[in-house]
Amino acid sequence: MIVYYYLADLQITSSGVMPSAWEIFSMTPLSSPSVTMSIASLVTAINVLIAVGFSIAGLMSPNSILPASSTPTDASFIFAMYAAARTIPLALMALIAIYKHSEPALLILGTLAGFIQLLDAGVGLLQHDLGKSIGPLVIAAFQFFAVYLLNRSPRSSIE
Repeated sequence: MIVYYYLADLQITSSGVMPSAWEIFSMTPLSSPSVTMSIASLVTAINVLIAVGFSIAGLMSPNSILPASSTPTDASFIFAMYAAARTIPLALMALIAIYKHSEPALLILGTLAGFIQLLDAGVGLLQHDLGKSIGPLVIAAFQFFAVYLLNRSPRSSIE
């Protein structure tokens, strides 16, 4: 029979002392391969899914993407199709890389997704739309940080 006692965030059992979840998390270094892979996977998945969401929104509801003074045209619809043609395959490949835990693929696709967001921020600047600049810039910063962490962490897979 195991008896549990709780004392100052420690779970003491008859078989020994068990650290709390916070202590376990704080003992895991940020450079741990599993932690960096998880961070890079999460950030990349969020990044590519946001990009896909905006490209699909451009197809379904162009008014939500275009500047307030613009009206949708056939040309804007064609550009939305080009955006979707690029973001959907990138998202699919990134999600497959995440599913397969492929660090090399995630490094490449994460870097690409970061550069795409950086260029999207430039488009927002050209439109003089602060919201369309800051959002992609923040996502790009998180993406590049996640790729940096993944790149400098020791490889968990045998190469």
